Amino acid sequence: MTGTVIRVARDDEHRFSKAPQPAITLLAGLGVQGDAHAGVTVKHRSRVRADPTQPNLRQVHLIHAELFDDLAARGFHVQPADLGENVTTRGLNLLALPRGTRLALGTDAVVELTGLRNPCAQIDAFQPGLLKELVGQDEAGQPVFRAGVMAVVCQGGEVCPGDPVEVTLPPEPHERLVRV
Repeated sequence: MTGTVIRVARDDEHRFSKAPQPAITLLAGLGVQGDAHAGVTVKHRSRVRADPTQPNLRQVHLIHAELFDDLAARGFHVQPADLGENVTTRGLNLLALPRGTRLALGTDAVVELTGLRNPCAQIDAFQPGLLKELVGQDEAGQPVFRAGVMAVVCQGGEVCPGDPVEVTLPPEPHERLVRV
């Protein structure tokens, strides 16, 4: 399985959307250099309030661009980096990958998927009604989160639009991604 990086972004402050960049640098064990969410311990405000010492399993946020295509068909205008992701890909269904999947981004960087992003109410402030499109229910009535995946950086390196994304699945049995 392979895909392509189509956009990279970062922001040194905790804002909803991130600023697109010509390249980002991933730092092993930390996240995106210069991003407000980089660090060994959790940086997301709600998680810091709950327990500032918990490990940062949300160092890098990735979304597949096919989500934006689907949202456009439903009347929403969402561009890469609008939902705060650091890396936007095309050609991979990130949500279907198991926990522990490794993604090689470009020539050096490697991230490992830790879970799903849980969309928050800020999404409706960005575009009313969008939250409902990003949180659904499966046939068993369980929530389905569509706002991307979270990862930790295993190996640092520069990531640019146009870089390939190579998938390495973890050993079986596979665990599905859950909210982190």
